[in-house]
Amino acid sequence: MTDEKSDPMTGTQAPDFCIPDSEGEEYCLKDFAGKWLVLYFYPRDNTPGCTMEARAFSDAVDEFAALGAEIVGVSADSEASHQKFTTKQGLRFRLLSDQNHDAIAAYKVWKDSMLLKGIERSTFLITPDGHIAAVWRKVKVLSHVDEVKETLRELTGSVG
Repeated sequence: MTDEKSDPMTGTQAPDFCIPDSEGEEYCLKDFAGKWLVLYFYPRDNTPGCTMEARAFSDAVDEFAALGAEIVGVSADSEASHQKFTTKQGLRFRLLSDQNHDAIAAYKVWKDSMLLKGIERSTFLITPDGHIAAVWRKVKVLSHVDEVKETLRELTGSVG
């Protein structure tokens, strides 16, 4: 994981995006203004690591909501794939379909190297006024949701 404080995007204005969810409704960054946003990028629907991460975030939806945050997942999968994945896993948050790689490119999560060609599992914690407060790259799924919650608690002054 990249230390969330040392990532060059930390402290900058979050890149705007407008991409559809699993129902085809378009969502833009501005639609989440006024609340914290946990924007996470993942490689692919219905793969073991991505399923584990999505279920962990889904299980924590109420805890994040209590801290004033909404969770949104993004991958390059189709709207139909997201719809099936959401239903199959009982996910309680929105998945956005970035088939044109607009947000994927803007958040610099696409990797094209010998080791990885695709989306690098990454999470961005965005403030209510649209700035990036923390960044996690090369995410390890097992403890990640707890790390994000802890950082959000610290930033909001909430006791966990």
